Amino acid sequence: MTDLIDSEGFRSNVGIVLMRDGGEVFVGRRARGRGWQFPQGGVRPGEDLEQTLFRELHEEIGLTPGDVTVLGRTERWLSYRLPPRYIRRDSRPLCIGQKQRWFLLKLEREDVRFELDASPEPEFDHWRWTGYWEPIREVVYFKQAVYAQALRELAPAAFPKGAPAAPEWIARFAADAGAADGERA
Repeated sequence: MTDLIDSEGFRSNVGIVLMRDGGEVFVGRRARGRGWQFPQGGVRPGEDLEQTLFRELHEEIGLTPGDVTVLGRTERWLSYRLPPRYIRRDSRPLCIGQKQRWFLLKLEREDVRFELDASPEPEFDHWRWTGYWEPIREVVYFKQAVYAQALRELAPAAFPKGAPAAPEWIARFAADAGAADGERA
């Protein structure tokens, strides 16, 4: 693995919330797996976060910087731990979870063509647009609290005139998902 993993075992990563006019967000169905999620990916040595953002945007869904505008990003790292069954104990350095900086992007035109096969190992095999809060319910369970935290933090940038009301079920996801693991540098 060439991605950066910190001394505590957290892989540095960017998460991408891609929104179109009307407030719907992009989700991709994971290839070789189950569930839907936002594009995301690991920071490589020598990359800054925006370089990682645009590399992952192209690798996972075939978009370029000209296809989007960056509207915002989370102020700090949001982190989650992997369940024990997902930890690759034979890898070094050992990765026990991810710390993520989330970016909110606005799609600049509706006629964009998503290319899910832009990399040799596609992340997604299908995509769709969905309501702003829905991905929290659709992502794998151990990422749900981070999704809730990222979407809450990015909502003012996504909806300057007021975000759609968060559904009642969102309350079950801790507001301090990343804080449980402490601040990550």
